[in-house]
Amino acid sequence: MQVGMVGLGRMGMNMARRLVEKGHTVYGYNKPPDKVKTAEGYGIRGVYSLKELAESLNPPRVVWIMVPHGRPVDEVIEGIKEYLQRGDIIIDGGNSHYRDAIRRAEELEKDGIHFVDVGTSGGIWGLKEGYCLMIGGRKEVYQHLEPLFESLAQKEGYLYCGRTGAGHFVKMVHNGIEYAMMEAYAEGFELIWTSPYREGIDFAKLSNLWNHGSVIRSWLLELIGLAFRKDAHLDTIKGYVEDSGEGRWMVKEAVDMGVHLPAITEALFRRFRSRLEDSFAERLLAAMRREFGGHRVKQKKERKKGSKYARK
Repeated sequence: MQVGMVGLGRMGMNMARRLVEKGHTVYGYNKPPDKVKTAEGYGIRGVYSLKELAESLNPPRVVWIMVPHGRPVDEVIEGIKEYLQRGDIIIDGGNSHYRDAIRRAEELEKDGIHFVDVGTSGGIWGLKEGYCLMIGGRKEVYQHLEPLFESLAQKEGYLYCGRTGAGHFVKMVHNGIEYAMMEAYAEGFELIWTSPYREGIDFAKLSNLWNHGSVIRSWLLELIGLAFRKDAHLDTIKGYVEDSGEGRWMVKEAVDMGVHLPAITEALFRRFRSRLEDSFAERLLAAMRREFGGHRVKQKKERKKGSKYARK
């Protein structure tokens, strides 16, 4: 099949490469254009405008968008839809909110353009290992696109989830589960790190051990082992954890639906906590313990004289 890939970042580039390797014709566009030249070295046909991208494809045109969620997706759609016609297809394979998918589908339907939301998991390993795809949209459009999904995914690694929005909704849940799994591993290793047994345990070997017959074996655990092999005590990494948005969306949906998600919610809040240096809340906790129980607190060093924060 022919497909135009908009966005040649870490995910989009590797997905385009995998499609080319599977025999598909891929036209690649990126803004800024430096990555287009790189893409051409992988057999991707480079184009330098959305107009050129649309004109290079045979109808029904398939345009796959891999850019950050929110306004960037809308800008691509606004920029290319004037060059599309009835029956053409736009796919959003990024981490968009499912409500945005519904809105975009309704807007494009007025012009007879189909919209498909594809939750995509696999990260930088997808090029070699294949991706996991969660797909929403019209069933007949999904069936037309199935050769692309089959080429991108691992065996049994794609699923039609139902009407528009379903793909991104399921991917949101997927990422929320990921938050909680990561938090559970982090807490377990933190307890070992704090324990008197720490010195006798090689964390890389322990990660490998748990992936052989253990009920907690997983690909995440494989990646943990890889991280420890690179840096045995993670001395070069700062404990600052970002979130890409899906965990927040999932917690908000849970509140609206009245669904109890304590592990995922706490995992999200833990990420927020990781970004605070010298948390005021934790200073207050220490102060309260001192006041009601006389517990000792760790004092900060005296500020230098002349500082506006110096004690008077």
